[in-house]
Amino acid sequence: MDGLPGYYTETAIPAASRTIRNPIDCRGVGLHSGRETRLALLPAAAGTGIVFRRTDVGVEIPAIFDRVLDTRLCTKLTSAERPDISVGTIEHIMAALAALAIDTIIVEVDGPEVPILDGSAAPFLFLIDCAGVMDLAAPRAMIEILRAVTVSDKGATATFEPLPTGGSWVGLDLSVSIDFAAGAIGCQSLDLRLTETNFRTEVAHARTFTLAHEIEQLRAAGLALGGSLDNAVVVDGEDVVNPAGLRMSHEFVRHKVLDAVGDLSLAGAAIIGRFTGDCSGHRTNNLLLRALFADPTAFRRVTAGGMVSRSYGSAMQMPLGIAAAAA
Repeated sequence: MDGLPGYYTETAIPAASRTIRNPIDCRGVGLHSGRETRLALLPAAAGTGIVFRRTDVGVEIPAIFDRVLDTRLCTKLTSAERPDISVGTIEHIMAALAALAIDTIIVEVDGPEVPILDGSAAPFLFLIDCAGVMDLAAPRAMIEILRAVTVSDKGATATFEPLPTGGSWVGLDLSVSIDFAAGAIGCQSLDLRLTETNFRTEVAHARTFTLAHEIEQLRAAGLALGGSLDNAVVVDGEDVVNPAGLRMSHEFVRHKVLDAVGDLSLAGAAIIGRFTGDCSGHRTNNLLLRALFADPTAFRRVTAGGMVSRSYGSAMQMPLGIAAAAA
């Protein structure tokens, strides 16, 4: 049925909700806190969503955009009931979960921050691969972008747009560009169609980065206390300080795409649409989600099926279609 006008026939979004098959854990240092932390991933029942559990204080925080109250150099979730309790640097594990279409899981940490590991999403993919992935007996929730939404903040811009009508793809397309004065970074851009394969090969190994002249300022502010050349790329003007250099070309913008995947997954459902980020970061990404959900005409909630129609009048007309969910 490929090529029928008005239908998407290629999708990276499974029809069923997913969790992991077995528990798994690891230990690592928090990038900003410098504390050693245990991270555990636990399977969860359908309907749980993604929940961060602070085992040291007995508090659970859902991974949802409106629990983000701090975006200084990472994305941090804060408990609604206990505003003194938070969990930070969640974006890399969230990106890995999104890429593998896992929308149901408990993430345990015994401190205020997810371990940075090597500064990329690759170690989290490895953990999930070891744990295994399984489908649940529940349909996947999705959010379809219906019209453009844009936010601007301090020179950065982020936009959601609908996918073109009549295309052959359903999922999230990302287009990200950055512009740094440091010669080693400069202007870079990357377009990515979010599939598991594309994520693994194009962005998963890209590491977080910082500018050498900012490190002392960060540490004076109580940030980057666990940072090192083992978990971050350090740039000094025209030079990359890390002895082994970069892992791939344009590693800097690739990491920005990785961050965007993680940040946008805090929508709480897979996004069907196009994201464009121009010098955007954690704050802009979160502002975009808030702007989207503040406008009920800009999106609709749907449940997944095998083929999605953008030109239907009712669910009965959709081949294997996706039905609009009750608001």
